[in-house]
Amino acid sequence: MKPQFPVTRSDAEWRKRLKPDQYMVMRRFETEPAGSCALNHETRPGTFLCAGCDRPLFVSQTKYDSNTGWPSFYAPVDGAVGTKKDPVYGDLQIEVHCRQCGSHLGHLFPDGPPPTNQRYCINGVALNFKPE
Repeated sequence: MKPQFPVTRSDAEWRKRLKPDQYMVMRRFETEPAGSCALNHETRPGTFLCAGCDRPLFVSQTKYDSNTGWPSFYAPVDGAVGTKKDPVYGDLQIEVHCRQCGSHLGHLFPDGPPPTNQRYCINGVALNFKPE
């Protein structure tokens, strides 16, 4: 059974709303090339929103430079993201998705900094940034 999310759209609606690279990442589980997104270098105070539905996902205070080439955070906004075994990699990776629209965001790894020791490795194209 496919999970249901509060925000749903047809494939045609997703294609209209998202840019082609966003669609491939967020709806087809692709990964953007490392170092390709300017949000990896974003350091201003603010909030990172889901590009699919505008839900606040991460705040700048939890962002850090993981030297991986993707925006990394040690914690999401409470209740903003969900996780599951990655449909491509199975038990090898944990997929992170928006809890509101189900869009694929990236992956979760247990090698982040304190206090959570988690690394939410997120595709920058899946995010919009709203400065404070």
